[in-house]
Amino acid sequence: MKTNPGEIRTKGKGSKLSEIEHKIKTIRKILREENCAGLRLRGADWFSWATAGGSNVILLTTDGGVAEVLVTQDEAFVITDAIEYDRMLQEEVPVGFRFINHPWQDTNFRESFVKEATHGGLVMSDKVHSKEVNLAPSLVQAKRILCPEEMERYRVLGREAAEAMTETLKEADPSWTGHQLAGRGAEALWKRGIHPALTLVGEERRLPLHRHATASHEPLGSRAMLVFCARRHGLYANLTRFVYFREPSAQEIRAKHDLAAIEAEVFAATRPSTSLGALYEQIAIAYARFGYPDEIMKHHQGGPTGYLAREEVARPESKMRVEDGMAFAWNPSLTGTKIEDTVILNQGKLEIITVDDAFPSFYADDRMRPDYLVRL
Repeated sequence: MKTNPGEIRTKGKGSKLSEIEHKIKTIRKILREENCAGLRLRGADWFSWATAGGSNVILLTTDGGVAEVLVTQDEAFVITDAIEYDRMLQEEVPVGFRFINHPWQDTNFRESFVKEATHGGLVMSDKVHSKEVNLAPSLVQAKRILCPEEMERYRVLGREAAEAMTETLKEADPSWTGHQLAGRGAEALWKRGIHPALTLVGEERRLPLHRHATASHEPLGSRAMLVFCARRHGLYANLTRFVYFREPSAQEIRAKHDLAAIEAEVFAATRPSTSLGALYEQIAIAYARFGYPDEIMKHHQGGPTGYLAREEVARPESKMRVEDGMAFAWNPSLTGTKIEDTVILNQGKLEIITVDDAFPSFYADDRMRPDYLVRL
């Protein structure tokens, strides 16, 4: 088999190399436990995790990419074609892996290479086909626990995504359409090197009707909601904000405070060893306590985030256990309003990372929470 392997680069990227080495060590331990010869990662989320923030994404609307990772007990490869080879090696994954470059026309190359590299043994994969097997739960959990380097990348992303949100809503005009607001938000994210994976807009008329309000041709009117799922280095910063072109009503102000109180209860419950199902139940109890027993049925409440906008959505039957180092994006909502930020559980304490001090805030349960941005 003719290949064009790149050399494994080990200089100039010390912390990134250390992170990759740690993850490869974790992978190999799990491969031994599962009696597998190799791990194959094709998805955008897993590729970014394994490569310490590299990206195999070309088409933003797919969860796959143009390169994949293969780890065996002896080697760690990035496999890509001749179109992508130079860019991937120079810009996306400069250290830690041996590159395998194949002609783009050869659609059979990767399967043959993986079979040879694993000596025909059992292969674990995030996108199973043929005789491959699903990822071990221990590996899925390992992906959700952020190392210090990931946390630092996440903090920078969270701050810049929040700044992009503030910039967008301070420029917004009630005559803009939802499409215009989404476009301006995407521009603010791209300007910072962030993928606008999602930009929801709820205009005045549609905001009370749809919890997932995709942007439309309608004018914003007197108020609007903007939601970001902002991706960089594979990580997602999720946040929701509101702009008002009038004074909020007494009912809207009450809803804001009630939502912050509901959120505070799930924040307090997000502690190590707690199951995701128990957290869902805590939110349900909080909704009922504040007089909204049916609202939980109208939208999901979020859950752990990281290399997916939601690694898992909280449901009553969810078994996943919270561990220190995980990130979460809870998003309780009431008709016409919502609250959402991305947080990291770091040494037993929640750290909100999607914060821009230039955006108005209010005090709720020992935290500052995003207020409505009122522009008269």
